[in-house]
Amino acid sequence: MEIRFISSLTPDDENRIASAVLVAVGRLLEDLPIAYMLKIETVSGAVLHHTHAPVELRRVSPDAEASSDQGIGIGA
Repeated sequence: MEIRFISSLTPDDENRIASAVLVAVGRLLEDLPIAYMLKIETVSGAVLHHTHAPVELRRVSPDAEASSDQGIGIGA
């Protein structure tokens, strides 16, 4: 997905709010289990970016999972 935001901000205003926009969008996306890269380029040539990769869930082997289920019963 690529999103472009065109505004009537002055170059100085763009430079002032670019980092706030980057942080706000990052907070919106940070809990999603996706990898992403955010990049903001201002008219004056400033480039801000942020990358995120989800934490991979720890894999449990079938043997370890089976041994952890032993001894658990219903109505015992």
